[in-house]
Amino acid sequence: MNASSPSLQALFLGILQGLTEFLPISSSAHLILAPWFFRWQNSLVDSLTFDVALHAGTLVAVLWYFWKDWVDLTLGFFRIVTRRSIGSFQEKLILYLVLATIPAAIAGFLMQGMIESSFRNPGLIVFPLTGVSFLMIFVEKRARNSHPLDKITLPDSLLIGFAQALALLPGVSRSGITITAGLFRGYQREAATRFSFLLSTPAIAGAAFLQLRHLFSPGTITDWPVFAIGFFASGIVGYLSIAFLMRYLRQHTLNLFAAYRLVLAAVIIFMICWKA
Repeated sequence: MNASSPSLQALFLGILQGLTEFLPISSSAHLILAPWFFRWQNSLVDSLTFDVALHAGTLVAVLWYFWKDWVDLTLGFFRIVTRRSIGSFQEKLILYLVLATIPAAIAGFLMQGMIESSFRNPGLIVFPLTGVSFLMIFVEKRARNSHPLDKITLPDSLLIGFAQALALLPGVSRSGITITAGLFRGYQREAATRFSFLLSTPAIAGAAFLQLRHLFSPGTITDWPVFAIGFFASGIVGYLSIAFLMRYLRQHTLNLFAAYRLVLAAVIIFMICWKA
């Protein structure tokens, strides 16, 4: 199997999506940069349909890992609807997650097309990669790590939600910017990470379901084996990435990921200069 094989490229990109969707290093940046680095010219794995398959895989991963949370949150939502009041923490949390999702949903609706057409340039990706890296380092220096998740407030939830909207820009990283926002507001790393992943679930689901029709468009049936490879690779690796990060951030800071992002930015600059 050579590097031009769609199956091999789908496997590589599925693994890359699973890793970078949840680690704070930006999945959109890596999925743009990988074909650019390797000079791949494959319309199948660069298609919107394949992108849907990758997002569907990571959606399954986050639902799989947090299934107990989502069962409790869903029950909490129905209790709110039936009682028309908020009592338990789970009921409060599902309401906060819904409200915190709105900024990214509005930004995606208004700006996704422009971002997709104007911000896929590797040279532009350098700026959010670098800027968010320094923001991570700054916040880690002053992080109090004192508040557990059950102390989260509506204003803090909305702040994290607005931070998630920035992740539409390739290079920002949804998990990176939302975990950083949580740490900035004084939450424990595990609490900030859990809220980040729970908040990412509706966003990933929306990205997948809005484009789901492309998986069933005429002519795609023969490409399903390639889509399946990307789907399963992103789902399995995504689950492992979530498990790793939840454990890692209990004892460690975001600085390792900030350093990686800075190195990646430097590599991009070098490649741009070398190709010029």
